[in-house]
Amino acid sequence: MRIEPASHLQPAGTVLPPNETCEALARRLAAETQGEVLFDDASRGRYATDASIYQVMPVGVLVPKTVHDIATAIDIARDLKVPVLARGGGTSQCGQTTGAALVIDNSKHFRRVLDLDVERRTVTVEPGIVLDHLNAQLKPHGLWYPVDVSTSAQATLGGMAGNNSCGSRSIAYGNMVHNVVGASAWLSDGELVDFGPVSGLNARASDIALHVKQLAVQHRSEIHARWPKVMRRVAGYNLDIFDNQSEKPYTSDGSVNLAHLLIGSEGTLAYTRDLTLKLSELPRAKVLGIVNFPSFHAAMDSAQHIVKLGPTAVELVDRTMIELSLANPAFKPTVETALIGRPAAILLVEFSGSDKASLLPKLKDLVDLMGELGLPGSVVEMRDDAPQKNLWEVRKAGLNIMMSLKGDGKPVSFIEDCAVPLEHLAEYTDGLTEVFAKYGSRGTWYAHASVGTLHVRPILDMRTDGATKMRAIAEEAGALVRKYKGAFSGEHGDGLCRGEWIEWQFGPAINEAFRSIKQKLDPINLFNPGKIIDPPKMDDGSLFRFAPATAPKPYRRIALTPVLDWSAWNVQADPVTEVTTTPGTGGDVTGGFAKAVEMCNNNGHCRKFDAGTMCPSYRVTRDEQHLTRGRANTLRLAISGQLGPDAFTSEAMHETMDLCVGCKGCKRDCPTGVDMAKMKIEFLSHYKKKHGHTLKDKLIARLPDYAHAASRVPWLLNLRNTVPGARWLGEKVLGLSAKRSLPEWRSDTFWRTSDASMFASREQAIAAAREGRKVAVLFVDTFNGNFESENVLAAVRVLKAAGYALHTVQKDGGHHCCGRTYLANGMVSEAKAKAGALIDALLPLAEAGISIVGLEPSCLLTLRDEALVMGLGAKAEAVAGQALLFEEFIAREVKAGRFQLALKAVDKPILLHGHCHQKAFGAVSPILDVLKLIPGAKPELIESSCCGMAGSFGYEASHYEVSMQMAEASLLPAVRKNPDAIVVADGTSCRHQIADGAQRDAIHVAMLLSAQLD
Repeated sequence: MRIEPASHLQPAGTVLPPNETCEALARRLAAETQGEVLFDDASRGRYATDASIYQVMPVGVLVPKTVHDIATAIDIARDLKVPVLARGGGTSQCGQTTGAALVIDNSKHFRRVLDLDVERRTVTVEPGIVLDHLNAQLKPHGLWYPVDVSTSAQATLGGMAGNNSCGSRSIAYGNMVHNVVGASAWLSDGELVDFGPVSGLNARASDIALHVKQLAVQHRSEIHARWPKVMRRVAGYNLDIFDNQSEKPYTSDGSVNLAHLLIGSEGTLAYTRDLTLKLSELPRAKVLGIVNFPSFHAAMDSAQHIVKLGPTAVELVDRTMIELSLANPAFKPTVETALIGRPAAILLVEFSGSDKASLLPKLKDLVDLMGELGLPGSVVEMRDDAPQKNLWEVRKAGLNIMMSLKGDGKPVSFIEDCAVPLEHLAEYTDGLTEVFAKYGSRGTWYAHASVGTLHVRPILDMRTDGATKMRAIAEEAGALVRKYKGAFSGEHGDGLCRGEWIEWQFGPAINEAFRSIKQKLDPINLFNPGKIIDPPKMDDGSLFRFAPATAPKPYRRIALTPVLDWSAWNVQADPVTEVTTTPGTGGDVTGGFAKAVEMCNNNGHCRKFDAGTMCPSYRVTRDEQHLTRGRANTLRLAISGQLGPDAFTSEAMHETMDLCVGCKGCKRDCPTGVDMAKMKIEFLSHYKKKHGHTLKDKLIARLPDYAHAASRVPWLLNLRNTVPGARWLGEKVLGLSAKRSLPEWRSDTFWRTSDASMFASREQAIAAAREGRKVAVLFVDTFNGNFESENVLAAVRVLKAAGYALHTVQKDGGHHCCGRTYLANGMVSEAKAKAGALIDALLPLAEAGISIVGLEPSCLLTLRDEALVMGLGAKAEAVAGQALLFEEFIAREVKAGRFQLALKAVDKPILLHGHCHQKAFGAVSPILDVLKLIPGAKPELIESSCCGMAGSFGYEASHYEVSMQMAEASLLPAVRKNPDAIVVADGTSCRHQIADGAQRDAIHVAMLLSAQLD
């Protein structure tokens, strides 16, 4: 079977209008709207991609502030004949939100709940509101919007409507289309039309409804013959609202709602102003049965029987996903609770209802059923809520676990949403597995076994032969779909990826009916052209993000010599075994830096606002530019030459990277492992080499060098905080905000006041370790040693009280430094020298197996992170292996039974703010564990992102406002809300932010433990 290209050579929506038209559009938008008008190359590039393999440069971007802005923009675009593309989170997987159009971003300002009717269980929302945010507002009313997509933390309702999104529990609640009761949208002529039940439509909407109904009547025989009879069918337009073909009717009473025509239309028919949604009662109780299968085929074959028990979800996790999860320390404990031995696949079978007692018989029915199917003892019964929630989180992370594969080959989305009737699911998956093997790849299966939609992405290299294999696999998969009477597009839409398959699925007559619908609502082809109607070929290389060598503009990387070691990313992976080659063998002319940047697949996980750290600057600005994804896209475009030859070290790139606070939240939270904090160091090194360092850069970076001398005249340096006009002068000369007080210098630093008898010599420490005695190295950093010596002395008291001999590394005239301040200013060679000297001093102790204990998270964790990519070799690895934060060390020793301490009870509540780097390295839980050693302590973790200080970031005048907004997001309100609490914060900059913003003293955990010594 061969899918022929459309007769046109270049589909509408893929070619930019003339320059003079683009310039006129930008001028008029700036003059006639209040929105942000973004027409520079970098901004356009950030909106050129979504979570698909495609990239199409838009004409420009408008971020509207008012409804009038949108209406005006549509009018201007119509006048100038420029297409319009509405966009939410930009996370579509098929290229729906890419196009040579004016992109209008709804996600920043159009995120309100306009009306909530609890009694009728309906809510009207703007299209930019995120699903999780809506459900958070509905929860107090016992309601939720049940289309629970795995991207619920970043998916906007407008985008979900455009795709006709589904979710894990669609077997119980249906798709997006089953849960929409109305919509208000602009047509391309500018008229605002209400779409809803046909019985109450106005003249314009009634005319549209009549047209669609006539098409349905005209093509009745074709509809009955060609239309997939599965619920998971999202291709084309919903012509069958007048002649239902789905196994789940659009409405419960058989009536017709014209709003359903817009659902799944990918923004090609109208521009949505608001949506009215049908809500459901929030389930009060859930139970989960995890069925373990000896073979993948058995799991697939059992799904058709399991659904007859009435579950709310039946989700698949295959052996590959199980193994990947077991290899991930964050997921392993959770996954192990679901397994019986080493199954080939598991099915997560959920039952929900009003109370748990009524659901337990459902679990028994599942156990009995599996016994009847020849699999007795195969079910893990999970009744408690917490383990269920944890397991669902692992399941939701499935796609992202897959996408973390290094190398140019990546799991590619193009057939992953094929849906087939459940009775054919096992045969279909067997057949497709054979197809993958035929073309030298394999797939990892997961997702919705309940409705016959299994996500699978073969690994392909789109820079080489990926397009050819994609075409061949798609054609053979299509043959299987047709054989089993399924749907080629079952969940994630058509876009650029599956648009050309619409005619194959429905035939030429229905395809022409779809064209008639488009012409009726959008006769001038204004809205998102080239999608659904007249789409391009799915394998058109000119539309790929990584265009192959055969494309007019193939993807190329600009050669550069990185200052950090990125060789771990410079690899290739086997598409079948996923085994990677040796680091440094991937052929990247940037030494692996480009490949690390290209790990961003635009899934948009960094847009989330939950308890994680990522991404603090985006949470404040809500600008794509200040998103981890936005920065990664800009870096990728720059180092591939798409923004000009000098873009990597340009001012535009500096502006893009400027608000990255180096929190490392993405290091932990980004599912594909984009480490923007490290990338910023790399960028700054190249940028500063070209543009030079400022006086401020040098003063901050070299703080460890002059700190010892400065502490001799603290009164002189502290005049800045007290002399009238000194702060103003400091801001003018150095750029340090006059609104900030700087840390107070002092003469009684740790190195001057500590008693040498407190510490063992290096030889004594090594000897003690060899004798099996308790010993540790206390790494005293610049900040605690010079500005907050009491923290170090407190740590000494605590560790000595627990029986540990201590050693600390020093040098003449002061102390060793990890290089953190140099890294933050792009001085990598200087940082390497500092870190190298520290590592040399620590190496003999590390080789003796002695733990290196640090107090300042950013300094200690530098030894476990950046020090490993500065070319310091095996000695850095040895030291990193022994480096622990103060709380990590105590928690480990307590667990091993080596740490005993008599502590007095505490009678105040304790609030804990975790430093960003502690969060990134999973080091917050040990702090809670250590605090709980104090009798009566019930520490509460403040669910906060970055405090906003981030080293010197918050001190700088240009960052002060953003810094305070970060702090006010959750940290400072939580501190103010608990005026009697003890506030614990290990980061020196965190403590300073709390003092400045809440006028409260926060203390290091060592200080609290020391104060409670009995």
